[in-house]
Amino acid sequence: MQYRTIAETTVSAVGLGAMPLSIEHRPDETRAIATIHAALDAGVTLIDTADCYHWHADEVGHNELLIARALAGYGGDTSGILVATKGGRGRPGDGSWTVTATPEHLKQAAKASAKRLAVDAIGLYQLHKPDPAVPWAESVGALRELLDAGTIRAVGISNVTTTQIREAHGILGDGLSSVQNQYSPAVRDSEAELQLSTQLGLAFLPWSPLGGISRSSLDGLSGPTSGGTAFHRIAVDRGVSPQQVALAWLLARSPAVIPVPGASRPASITDSARATDLELSKEELMQLEDALPG
Repeated sequence: MQYRTIAETTVSAVGLGAMPLSIEHRPDETRAIATIHAALDAGVTLIDTADCYHWHADEVGHNELLIARALAGYGGDTSGILVATKGGRGRPGDGSWTVTATPEHLKQAAKASAKRLAVDAIGLYQLHKPDPAVPWAESVGALRELLDAGTIRAVGISNVTTTQIREAHGILGDGLSSVQNQYSPAVRDSEAELQLSTQLGLAFLPWSPLGGISRSSLDGLSGPTSGGTAFHRIAVDRGVSPQQVALAWLLARSPAVIPVPGASRPASITDSARATDLELSKEELMQLEDALPG
């Protein structure tokens, strides 16, 4: 396993996106916990969650509680695990996703998440999505207050533009540690946000990083799934999975990148973790770049 940093915390270069363990079509709890334990066994030390990662309306925090149980029941040392959670979105239970990022909601949500995760302070708390009904500075200001109060140790922002990153950085300074936007072989709309994060020393956590290679848990099909892409061809040549090639490609984009692929089976996250050992050649990276859409 290779490692990268979020603020002053060292984490595995590939994390676990835990959302598939709690939303629609989720596995039973035995397999879900086995998946988290497999991630830890593979050297993964970053687990990404959110209070809205649940299926039914009456189970807010399902994923956070699941992670807390999995960590408590793990036989090894979990002191170095960073659990990054998010607040500001909701799920009414009908399959839709809402946005609520008022200061009052974020403060209450962060405290509730800390309780579910059984921690004194959340290692990384991320604003899940800007709320168009709330001034951005007010939402970010609530994160500043949570940071100053010691409820959270570091701040992340998700689904943001370069303008929002700059404004949040102005409010939070060194308290801003990460940006989490969608970024994958199929979706590269956040290239500017990735470059800005790199310049500012912020970790960049691509969500749905295997778009174009596999299905996205949140958005359904996110790209071609046939075996005809350059990622698949290089995977065959290397004797690895196309998912590993995609993650290795992401890691080569910038030292700020820490992908958080989702998994609902132990084998999936075990395979993803191996991507940190795959170093693509310049020729392979050029082949992939030439084959990318747009």
